[in-house]
Amino acid sequence: MSETFRPEASDVFLVVDVQNDFCPGGALAVPDGDAVVPAINRLASQFQTVVLTQDWHPTGHLSFASSHPDKAAFETTAMPYGEQVLWPDHCVQATEGAAFHKDLDIPHAELVIRKGYRPQIDSYSAFFENDHATPTGLAGYLRERGLKRVVVAGLALDFCVRYTVEDARSCGFDAVLVDEACRAIDNAGSLAAARESFAANAIHVI
Repeated sequence: MSETFRPEASDVFLVVDVQNDFCPGGALAVPDGDAVVPAINRLASQFQTVVLTQDWHPTGHLSFASSHPDKAAFETTAMPYGEQVLWPDHCVQATEGAAFHKDLDIPHAELVIRKGYRPQIDSYSAFFENDHATPTGLAGYLRERGLKRVVVAGLALDFCVRYTVEDARSCGFDAVLVDEACRAIDNAGSLAAARESFAANAIHVI
């Protein structure tokens, strides 16, 4: 929907995974992924508090298709924590692919949450690993800072953004998704599933 949104002092702008590997030319490029950068920069300038997330996988991460010789990228496999999409190798620690997009300009961002660094478990959400039980510590940080509303944008809408905004809501924060500042992978109906979930979980989409 189109509406005016005014950030408040108790808001945090959470920018999800605006990294080279998720932008055109990257190992797991989200279509038109770099188009979110100008919108995110404009939005970030209006918020007192900004947090970034960064996918940060070790080489040979178990969510990589290359770690499963009988599987191809975008197939799924069963993990101890549930079904896992297998991805091309991406956002490997300390590589150029894992770096933030060069045009991302948020000098006042005060925290970077790295996720996916445990070799045996993937992490979409900024709040929990994919077991939905192992916390990143972000919720505690936000509560201690007295922040109440989480405004989310970034990549990719139907995976890391989706689970971040849903977990923000489940952790007791008001959750807002800025649709124009996100782009999706749309793998096997994932975008439609995400939008259905936003409606079912009272995620405010603007």
